[in-house]
Amino acid sequence: MFRTVLHTVLASALLTLVPAVPSAADTTASAPRGAGVRADTVPADRSGAAESAFDHVANFYGAYVDARGSASEQLGQELRRHYLTADLRRRLAEWEGRHAADGVLRAQGVPTAWKVSYGDSAMGHTWTRVRLAWGTGEHPAYTYLSVRSDLATKRISDISTTTVQR
Repeated sequence: MFRTVLHTVLASALLTLVPAVPSAADTTASAPRGAGVRADTVPADRSGAAESAFDHVANFYGAYVDARGSASEQLGQELRRHYLTADLRRRLAEWEGRHAADGVLRAQGVPTAWKVSYGDSAMGHTWTRVRLAWGTGEHPAYTYLSVRSDLATKRISDISTTTVQR
């Protein structure tokens, strides 16, 4: 009889706890809410792979925009040395001398957001589209870059402006 009562009590306790545990469908809506964070503004999960040249481009632009936004010139240069080929760094220095702007961003300012999309791969390279957002609100302005990476080294070997708007 004691075992039956014990099992009943344990089962009741477990049943009262189950509603407090969110289901898989509820986990996206139950993200932590900081001061003023709405459910529709909670960022999506992000992931990456060390062997992916595409992920290297996304990692670079995320870190580079942050470094530029914090006015960390040294970190920006270190990121360039790590992610960009020596030839591209040389060509960017020439471009920046002619245009008085940041060659990685193709602008003088710092974007408010960035988005990286896979383009294509062929002959040892992959191409990525980078969309940079300028301004906030409902209608920011966008610029688009085409970024070429070497598949063997995963380093960025070319950056150019593009009109592709996806």
